[in-house]
Amino acid sequence: MGNGQVMPGTPAAAEQAARRSYGRLVACLAARSRDVAGAEDALADAFEAALTHWPRDGIPANPEAWLLTVARRKTIDALRDRRRGEQAAAWLEWLAELETPPDAHALPDRRLELMFACAHPAIDAAARAPLMLQAVLGFDAATIAAAFLVAPAAMSQRLVRAKAKIRQAGIGLQVPSRGELAERLAAVLSAIYAVYADAWTDAAGTDPRRRDLAEEAIWLARLVASLLPQEPEALGLLALMLYSHARRAARRDAEGVYVPLTAQDPALWDGRLIQEAEGLLHLAGSHRRIGRYQLEAALQSAHVQGRRSGQADWPAIERLYAALCDLTGSPVAVLNHAVALSRTAGAAAGLARLEALAGHTPLAGYQPYWAARAELLGQCGRSAEAREACERAIALESDEAVRRFLRRRAAAWSPQ
Repeated sequence: MGNGQVMPGTPAAAEQAARRSYGRLVACLAARSRDVAGAEDALADAFEAALTHWPRDGIPANPEAWLLTVARRKTIDALRDRRRGEQAAAWLEWLAELETPPDAHALPDRRLELMFACAHPAIDAAARAPLMLQAVLGFDAATIAAAFLVAPAAMSQRLVRAKAKIRQAGIGLQVPSRGELAERLAAVLSAIYAVYADAWTDAAGTDPRRRDLAEEAIWLARLVASLLPQEPEALGLLALMLYSHARRAARRDAEGVYVPLTAQDPALWDGRLIQEAEGLLHLAGSHRRIGRYQLEAALQSAHVQGRRSGQADWPAIERLYAALCDLTGSPVAVLNHAVALSRTAGAAAGLARLEALAGHTPLAGYQPYWAARAELLGQCGRSAEAREACERAIALESDEAVRRFLRRRAAAWSPQ
């Protein structure tokens, strides 16, 4: 265009390209350099350039190829500065390769390879899944820290060290051999699930980033399951996510009010996704190697069948949560076990189970903990404490629909 006028929708187009292409472009740039931080920096410069050039020249026919070309040039400049004066024929050969304009229809999708690289045993285990979330899907450190119940400053330090390790150790991008899978697959699945969990918080689907992330997470889970059909946990994770996704339309009523699972209308669920999830869970179970995601998927299946029949099998659900607690030691699993226990042994038993988490500092900022505590306190007749716990939950919740639901619960425990 060249007339200096800003094209309508240019910032939105750049944002859309960022959401859609970030991980793919970082993986492509880092495939040979093994410098994830450098790839992120180059891509950030490319997005900044897009906000300058696209309003003036027009949005390119293929924004992804345009961004990759600019990011590659930034990478080349940085590498030349770094390698100046060195005898490095391999690097010079790679620079020539990088300068070749990308074929818009032949850009390799190397996200899964980057995820497995981030899960390399040389990288601190606590940093593997968080690194995937940042490098492959563009999450910021604060969001990742919240997902893993870790302080943001500590998470930032982990991520910096992990990126440096990939570069220093020369960790390559490739799906590992069968013998190496066991030590890497768990971190990859954990990252994919964290992506879906973040998207799940936007139940109404009003946040475009999170709406896209839900589909992205399911796509990645399908990819892993198709590549590794003999890995039951990959099948279990995909089943778990499909169960959850099938209920998405039922999580809000016509007025946008939050609807908990126990009150949802099964007619609004996606039967096709539930049927696929059931098949995947059955296939996973046939391998007779039970894991976390299979247990969580089995719990989803039990809740779905219970809601459809009107008779939830709470003893079975309680046993599944107990097994999940034994397997993972997760405080979130303990929280859910406490709620299930209240259905089989009474609210006092559930509350006693929940008390085991009282000293777990990260849960002080976890809304579901306070909401569950409020319900159990209320059932025990401790209305003032229930109302106080519910107010804590409301303060921690950002979704206005859920806040309205919690306010109604708090009102039930208010003095008449």
